[in-house]
Amino acid sequence: MPGDMKACWEEKRTLVNEYLDKWIPSEETPPSQLHKAMRYRLFAGGKRIRSILALVAAEVVGGRELQALPVACGMEMIHTYSLIHDDLPAMDNDDFRRGKPTCHRVFGEALAILAGDALLTMAFQIMGDLALYPPDVEPNRVLEAVKEVAVAAGSLGMVGGQVMDLEMEGRDQQEGAEEALEWIHVHKTARLIEVSLEAGGIVAGGEKGDLALLKGYGRRVGLAFQIVDDILGSQGDRERMGKPVGRDMERGKLTYPAVYGVEASLARAKELVEEALDILRSFGEQAWFLRGLAQYVVERDR
Repeated sequence: MPGDMKACWEEKRTLVNEYLDKWIPSEETPPSQLHKAMRYRLFAGGKRIRSILALVAAEVVGGRELQALPVACGMEMIHTYSLIHDDLPAMDNDDFRRGKPTCHRVFGEALAILAGDALLTMAFQIMGDLALYPPDVEPNRVLEAVKEVAVAAGSLGMVGGQVMDLEMEGRDQQEGAEEALEWIHVHKTARLIEVSLEAGGIVAGGEKGDLALLKGYGRRVGLAFQIVDDILGSQGDRERMGKPVGRDMERGKLTYPAVYGVEASLARAKELVEEALDILRSFGEQAWFLRGLAQYVVERDR
């Protein structure tokens, strides 16, 4: 990752962490165990890709990152809730994430479920609280952004993708595999990345044409991100990944390497990144960070 981009990433990541810490109840706030579980996973050292994308999108459409902070924090909370639930024995049954024991291994299954529930509902509380936005953010734009996030996170988006992922587990991966694979990854992963950009752009006053471009970029980068994630999950370095590799193959999950092979999967990820870069042309230099992020997606090793 280039130095300028790394510095910008860390600056925005620090800002998001600062406001998450400010807005999430402390560990001492009753019920303390619940808030400990929420904070344990939320501050476990994630990249903050979705929240950073919301902040960057606000700037790309001519606004300011502070206009998108509640949306950015909300997206991170939704993403974290999804990870907590994905790790549960009833889902992926993972013991480690980002090098640390998963939430249910530390706090038990019941509290992990409730911590995920609390993060999801609090995300909408924060995103919908007009008092947290600068005065120049229009309330109707906040409402529109919250609605788009809800659709992307629900049965027509991320949750629907997770359901299809579970339904396809262990099935014959030949018949209809390509169509099912694309559907799962678009909904389970790409939709949240896409809507992070869209929502950040909406609250910052973005025009419809610019929002459509950001969504198109987000869809392609989101798919490329998941393809690389599938590749790393099959042959990545356990220490750098912070979790075991090869689990998807053991469970018979539908992944790009399983359907297309590693080489073809990586080629598809690179193709998607090129398409994403092409979409950004009309933004000019404003989109320098998004260009760097697209390149990072296919070059990352964790």
